[in-house]
Amino acid sequence: MMKYANFPGCSAETTGKSFTVSTKYVSERIGFELVDIPDWNCCGTSAASLTSPELAIALPARSLAIAERELPGLDVVAACAGCFRSLKTSLAFARESDENLEHVRELIDMPYNAEANVVSLLEAFVSDDVRSSIAEHVTRELRCLKVACYYGCAMVRPAEVCDFDDVEDPRSMDELMELIGAEPVDWAFKTECCGAAQQMAIPKQARPMIERIFENAAANGADCIVTSCPLCMLNLDMREAEINRARIAEGKKPFDIPCYYFTELIGLSFGAEPAEVGIDIHFHPAEMLLLRRELDALEAQEADLAAQAEERRKKAEIAARIAQKKAEKAKKAAESEKEAKR
Repeated sequence: MMKYANFPGCSAETTGKSFTVSTKYVSERIGFELVDIPDWNCCGTSAASLTSPELAIALPARSLAIAERELPGLDVVAACAGCFRSLKTSLAFARESDENLEHVRELIDMPYNAEANVVSLLEAFVSDDVRSSIAEHVTRELRCLKVACYYGCAMVRPAEVCDFDDVEDPRSMDELMELIGAEPVDWAFKTECCGAAQQMAIPKQARPMIERIFENAAANGADCIVTSCPLCMLNLDMREAEINRARIAEGKKPFDIPCYYFTELIGLSFGAEPAEVGIDIHFHPAEMLLLRRELDALEAQEADLAAQAEERRKKAEIAARIAQKKAEKAKKAAESEKEAKR
C-alpha cells in the first residue's frame, strides 16, 4: 500500500520540522501518498499515561476514529515513534475485547470499530513496494558514510504492542541505509533510551544517557547517528554542544557526530540539497560531514576507475603477448614444414 492516513503529531511543524520536510520530499518522488487526518489531536505521549490511563487511550482513539470515518480503508501512519506507540497502544486496547471497544467509544463519544491498522513511517518504508520505489530513485549513493541506526525505546517496545522488528537488534532502518549506499555499523545502543522528557526534568541525571549513546556510536566507527524519533533527534542534536562543553572541561575529546532523520538521508540519495530536506536547520552542524563523505566517495570512485583502467591495460598486454607467442609458434611450424620439404 502506498497511501495512508497520516497522523502528523505535535512536533511536525516545530521541533520535528526536518522530519516533515524530508518525508514530504521523499514521499512526493516515490508516489507515497499521505493524507492528513482532519482535526487530529495530540496523542498524549507519555504525559497522558502518567496523568490518566483512560486519557492515554482516549486521545489517540479520537484521531483513529476520525481517520476511520473520514479516510475509510486507509491504515494510519505515524512518523513520530512516540505517536506511533501511543496510537498502537490505544488500538491494541480497543481490539482486546468487545468490552474494551465499547469503553473506548464511551470515552471519545464517537463511533469507532478499530478497523484501521497503525504503522510507523519506518515500517511503511520497508514494505516491498516502497523499498523498490526508493531504490529506483537513488541517483547519489551515500558511499563512505558510516551510520549508527538509532531506533530508541519507543519504536519496537513493548513488542506485544508495537509488533515491529526485533526488540533487541532491529534491522529495518539499517536495511534502508544499505539501500541508499550508506554503511550501518554494529553497535550496542540501537534501542537504548535517550532520556526522553527527563532531559528537561532532571538534566543532571539524564545527560549521561545521551553521552553514552554518542560514546558507543563513536567507539564503533560511526560518522553519524540516524533516527526516526523527533524527541530522540531533539535530545541528541540539541544537547551535543552542551555535552561537548562539559567533556572539554573534563579534558575529554568532544564529539563531532551529526544526527539525521532516515528520511533526510534518503532524500539526499535522491539528489536533494541539504536545505531541501531540512538538514540546514539542525543544531549541530550536519552539512560538512556529508560534503567530506561525498568527496571520499568520488575519490573512491576515481580509484575504482583507475584500477579498472589498469586491469584493462594488463589484460590487453597479456592478450598481446599471447597473440605474439601464437604468431611465433606458427612461424616456427611453417619454417619446420618448409625445411622438411627440402
